[in-house]
Amino acid sequence: MDQAVKDFVAGKRLAVVGVSRSGKKFGNAAYKELKQRGYQVYIVHPTASEIEGEPCYPSLEVLKDKVDGVVVSVPPTQGMQVLQDASKAGLNNVWIQQQGDTPELLDLGESLGLNLIHGKCILMYAEPVQGFHSFHRFFVRLSGKL
Repeated sequence: MDQAVKDFVAGKRLAVVGVSRSGKKFGNAAYKELKQRGYQVYIVHPTASEIEGEPCYPSLEVLKDKVDGVVVSVPPTQGMQVLQDASKAGLNNVWIQQQGDTPELLDLGESLGLNLIHGKCILMYAEPVQGFHSFHRFFVRLSGKL
């Protein structure tokens, strides 16, 4: 496991961008799983005051002193703004969930000086890894890519 991933999951206070009111997005699952794993997790949603009884925060700026990193689980078109918002808030550790990255998004993150992790599922690395993710992690480890 590379050092950037180790450093990111060592931060126990995370913001998740991409939790939906419908409850059917990966952001919802990531929020719940990270919370169950002992992380202090905050939902960032621009218009919701709460989702499933959990408080939401309108922006990363509001959380800048409360979190160690940002998990991004939105389409790349929305991700561009999230990266800009993270940079403005001084939140440099950003995990772009799988399939949320594009070359343009990664270029923007690099130009903003962000520490980006991408192409990986956070639930395979945030300890303790359980269930399907532990099974998947086992095969990634066998391939030498963990």
